[in-house]
Amino acid sequence: MPASIKIGTRASKLALWQANWVQSALNEKFPDQKIELVTIKTKGDKILDVPLAKVGGKGLFVKEIEQALLGGRIDLAVHSMKDMPAEIPDGLCIGAVPQREDPADVLVARDGLAFSKLKRGALIGTSSLRRAAQLQHARPDISIVPLRGNLDTRLKKLQTENLDAVVLAAAGIKRLELTHRITEYLQADIMLPAVGQGALCIEMRQDDPVIGPMLAALDHPDSRAVVLGERAFLKRLGGSCQVPIAGHGEIVTATFALTGLVADVDGSRLIKATLSGPADDTEAIGVQLAEQLIARGADKILEELNILEH
Repeated sequence: MPASIKIGTRASKLALWQANWVQSALNEKFPDQKIELVTIKTKGDKILDVPLAKVGGKGLFVKEIEQALLGGRIDLAVHSMKDMPAEIPDGLCIGAVPQREDPADVLVARDGLAFSKLKRGALIGTSSLRRAAQLQHARPDISIVPLRGNLDTRLKKLQTENLDAVVLAAAGIKRLELTHRITEYLQADIMLPAVGQGALCIEMRQDDPVIGPMLAALDHPDSRAVVLGERAFLKRLGGSCQVPIAGHGEIVTATFALTGLVADVDGSRLIKATLSGPADDTEAIGVQLAEQLIARGADKILEELNILEH
């Protein structure tokens, strides 16, 4: 065993919570092993005044951490799964997917009003094209305000930017013990979650003989299977986290059901479908569902978005 195992993480409060959770879980299973955290600043952390979709590219919150992992400066990395691009760099792999937290999105409203009760023209803050598209599809009368920053910052901006509401991931709010701020859990028919939302990705170097067996102890097979199905759907669509693609799967009694959607940025067009199949075949189901959406015109939407991005 190495003298010390280094976990790479971003430095936000939520990222540190996640990395500390992994450190504690490993300490519990391997009490004699020294494990430390190494914080790394990513491009997504440095550029805070531009909407994510305009910063461009995939892996805004993971690339620098992956470079540290490939370079041997850290031994494993903890990410939010929804930040992971569909393609993982050569030499790296997903070492573990611990049990997933609630994948839903939540509304935090300044005056405690549910989404359906917000006034016409209400200002809703989000940096996510996926959230913006679905919010505007459900209610074309609202206005979306781009919102960057970590979870704390976005909650503060609810007041400072005079917003009516913000939309955030339930998982982050729960992990930071801020559930008292939640106005409403948004149902999947209004707000389908991001691929991998609520799940952690513990990334490692491929075939690492020390880290591999350690991380296997943290893996939750159903969570991994569901997330891999969602990610196969995303990959077939060629999606980065910066396009309005959503995908959410569940395993119930050995059956995997996956719902996916692709939308226009303004939510005017929204293509959505659900596909079910055996729970041991989640990735094939993810690809098949993507093919269904492509056959219904999802590729046209994504091509247009690509042209807009460049």
